[in-house]
Amino acid sequence: MSEVPRRAARPSYLVSPPQGRPAPVVVDSPHSGFTFPTEFAPVAPLAALRSTWDAHVDRLWMAAPRVGATLLAAEFPRAFCDANRAEDDIDAALLASPWPRPLQPTAYTARGMGLIRRFALPDVPMYDAPLAVAEVEQRITQYYRPYRAALRALIDEALAADGIAWHLNCHSMKSQGNAMNVDAGAARPDIVVSDRRGTSADPALTARIVGWFTLRGYRTAANDPYQGGDLVRTFGAPARGVQSVQIEVNRALYLDERSAEPHAGFTALQDDLGAFVQEFCAWARAAAPGGVGP
Repeated sequence: MSEVPRRAARPSYLVSPPQGRPAPVVVDSPHSGFTFPTEFAPVAPLAALRSTWDAHVDRLWMAAPRVGATLLAAEFPRAFCDANRAEDDIDAALLASPWPRPLQPTAYTARGMGLIRRFALPDVPMYDAPLAVAEVEQRITQYYRPYRAALRALIDEALAADGIAWHLNCHSMKSQGNAMNVDAGAARPDIVVSDRRGTSADPALTARIVGWFTLRGYRTAANDPYQGGDLVRTFGAPARGVQSVQIEVNRALYLDERSAEPHAGFTALQDDLGAFVQEFCAWARAAAPGGVGP
């Protein structure tokens, strides 16, 4: 795996604070890291590992701090440890010895995409031997928990300052589902907006987002095929003012899906996402108690 970009241990995330007038908005990109920790030794080929990466999503949303939002981006790869899964969403078959606490594997784990991935692509194993419990625990304590703690702190900070916190959880998706996905073989929309079917955010806000992208000419869907992952489930709490929405963008809009290199559509999508997050920040400022709009 010499082709894989590697690094020694460093912080598991980067925070880009708002510039100018802050808005109570946190944008997070949990799958945009692709520099591999030195201890990561997968056997899956690089092309398969690349398919797990939300390539350049942090760059797509880089306008967020300029318009008043905080941007949080993971530095570690999803193939190593998935920040958008519950901590106990682990496949016991991946482990060399029993996990010391109860596990609650979900349908993601059943399809090989739990906290620690079993497969990079259908029938492409990540590892050729079980993982030591201590190794998995290190991934959780050194990478997963710090990222989640940073996101919680940013959301709590916005909530304390403005009485609300709006959270955009940002991803990219393959243009067509594969055998590990619930929509295997199906062509996907341009944009999917998810709120765990109205539980992580007010459905009216989700509909507003869908409407914004639709008016821009994007084929946009709500909660299909994605309903929202563990981050919006964990942090979304509309009753106390935390609106948490997941946004997936179709990779075909902005990159070559084989090489993960941006193509000519990258800048146009980046500009549109910048315009959207600017509008979203204006909505959030107006919705805050005592808000006065943009």
